[in-house]
Amino acid sequence: MKQIEEKYLAIDIGGSHIKSTILNIEGKMEIDYQKIATPKNATPEDVVNSIETLIKEFPHYDKISVGFPGFIKNGVVKTAPNLNNEAFKNFNLSQAIASKFKKPVRLVNDADMQGLGVISRVGLEMVITLGTGFGTALFMDGKLLPHLELAHLPIKKGDYDDFIGDKALDQDGIDVWNEKVKSVLETFSTVINYDSLFLGGGNAKKINFTLNDNIKLVGNRDGIKGGIFLWKEEDGYCVRTVNPI
Repeated sequence: MKQIEEKYLAIDIGGSHIKSTILNIEGKMEIDYQKIATPKNATPEDVVNSIETLIKEFPHYDKISVGFPGFIKNGVVKTAPNLNNEAFKNFNLSQAIASKFKKPVRLVNDADMQGLGVISRVGLEMVITLGTGFGTALFMDGKLLPHLELAHLPIKKGDYDDFIGDKALDQDGIDVWNEKVKSVLETFSTVINYDSLFLGGGNAKKINFTLNDNIKLVGNRDGIKGGIFLWKEEDGYCVRTVNPI
């Protein structure tokens, strides 16, 4: 009897949009990539309801992978700076999604999930996402290193979210913003000394300066494919599975 191949619902929660698709075991999209606007100052209930609306017409899936824009510990949200931070503090989002959609869930930071979909798995690699805020992830030979919220390192009068996030782009204009991004990349090249850097997020395409040879632009469609690797233990990533109650 032919074994039925599992399907994976991959969800990328962002400050401006929630994106989703169905992936097969090879990480290929089974349906067109879909997205919906993230409600302003979104609460956990807003996010779960938005996901329900987004995937209403999706075909069958067996497991769920979620990338979230904040610090995650064992499937529990600790920070959500670009959503309703207070409402999300210590909220077990993975359990809420698992119970709502009756499927097992693995949930990580969004830059971590995107990185799993785009890295080469050779050497020390860094992922930076430029969107509503500033996201980062680090990998060594394909293995995800402990997540650091580098976005909240202090710089000037705020943090990196303030320095090169959406609000800074709107206030500074494209040329000043690019100069600031260039200085941030130089800083992290010195501090992290990565072999390769992958730049993603909605604002990455607005970069207008020449990137170093070890820096590559990647799209959200590539990053969401990282959802399959959350379930592949051979890729060196082990994250808690949360089952429906």
